[in-house]
Amino acid sequence: MWAIDFQYDSTFEGRPFKIASMTDEHTRESLLNIVDRSITAEKLETELETVIAARGKPVVLRCDNGPELISETLRQFCASKQLGISYIPPGEPWQNGYVESFNNRVRDECLNLNQFHSLLEARVVIGDWKTDYNQYHRHSSLGYLTPNEYAQQLANQT
Repeated sequence: MWAIDFQYDSTFEGRPFKIASMTDEHTRESLLNIVDRSITAEKLETELETVIAARGKPVVLRCDNGPELISETLRQFCASKQLGISYIPPGEPWQNGYVESFNNRVRDECLNLNQFHSLLEARVVIGDWKTDYNQYHRHSSLGYLTPNEYAQQLANQT
């Protein structure tokens, strides 16, 4: 199961931007890095297609009821891929706990420590942070392996 969620921040001059994150609930890997002023369902579909082409598809996407996620575009995409969607009830973010926890870590360890002077800078810094997270952040739930190490270990077993 992959979990998707969005969060917001702003550049130095106060212009908001949106961050889309997606985590693999089993490996804890960060799979998606979209940072833009707005993120349409079509943009999300394009990026999901890229991730699926590289990794294969999950059985289910878990998400909230945001406009991009309940769009007909995303529903048709998931139907065409035979990919289930599990919507959490409104106002119950704990039911999407893996990606919510990940977003809290992004906020605490990246967004709160940086002042972005441009959208490009935000894309680079957030992308670098997510790469470091996958490569260096050890999880007790993964036997103190990083998400990438754990995913590689699983791949070697098949």
